[in-house]
Amino acid sequence: MKKYFLLLSAVIITLMMSCDNSVKLNQAKQAKTDDSLIRIYLKANPQLKMQKDPSGIYYQVLSEGKGDHPKDNSLVTVNYTAALLNDMVVDKGNGYSSPLDHLIKGWQIGIPLVKEGGSILLIVPSGLAYGANGPGRIPENSVLVFSVDLTEFN
Repeated sequence: MKKYFLLLSAVIITLMMSCDNSVKLNQAKQAKTDDSLIRIYLKANPQLKMQKDPSGIYYQVLSEGKGDHPKDNSLVTVNYTAALLNDMVVDKGNGYSSPLDHLIKGWQIGIPLVKEGGSILLIVPSGLAYGANGPGRIPENSVLVFSVDLTEFN
């Protein structure tokens, strides 16, 4: 009985590792696809002067703001617009507040690049946004373009 349990455990662990490797491979493939789509978008919009963060987000600080930068545990209040790469607006918010560490990874990386009163343009690959779980009007695996004004934080 113990022998069968060990064998079953080994099979389960092997399957889990295989699934995990498959997920990582799919994520890497999607990240590469997203980056290609972003580069095409930027080529079509040469007025944008974006920088690429090592995480994969692209950003342009439009206005730096004043004071300090928010931290991971800051409660941030923003006005924002979210659009797809075809410029279709999929979400907007005014006076939206949330702890920064509860927001999508792309915002956790991008919003601290500006100070209170600052504005930033973010192009967020799907893996740092909503991935395969596109909420509402956001299709799965969507690259999103965010215009964000950091109105305050504490």
